[in-house]
Amino acid sequence: MSPLSPRVTLRKVTDSDLPVFFRHMSDPESNLMAAFTSKDPTDRAAFDAHWARILVSDAVMRTVLADDVVVGHTAVYGPPEEREVTYFIDRAYWGRGVATAALRALIALVPQRPLHARAAADNAGSIRVLQKCGFTVTGEDRGYAHARGAETDEVLLTLAD
Repeated sequence: MSPLSPRVTLRKVTDSDLPVFFRHMSDPESNLMAAFTSKDPTDRAAFDAHWARILVSDAVMRTVLADDVVVGHTAVYGPPEEREVTYFIDRAYWGRGVATAALRALIALVPQRPLHARAAADNAGSIRVLQKCGFTVTGEDRGYAHARGAETDEVLLTLAD
């Protein structure tokens, strides 16, 4: 495939993925865009503890590969009536269709509906990815965004069927 549209696949998360995820999630520009991140994305001990909990939970967690390179992760988590999707893609792959392809593959793995999502209101790229995957805007909220150090507006989205 061309460099603008890599072949995107998902696989189960392995321990060797975690250092790559930590590097992605420590990027200040990525965190600013995501907004709702961990309190200190450079705290490796907190990152490891968080991932240890995730990997034994009932979350459907997948590593995102672009042309066989680890470029992020995506997941569905939460109680059945409140299942939520999330994803984090290496900034070097933004704007190349990776997040959209990864999210489409993930929601195909998880047939239960509804699925919910949240995005910072000014994160047009993430909102567009969710809408391309069938999510519709269903509300608004406001919460404290650690990456921005401020209350931040967010958009709530739902995939009904």
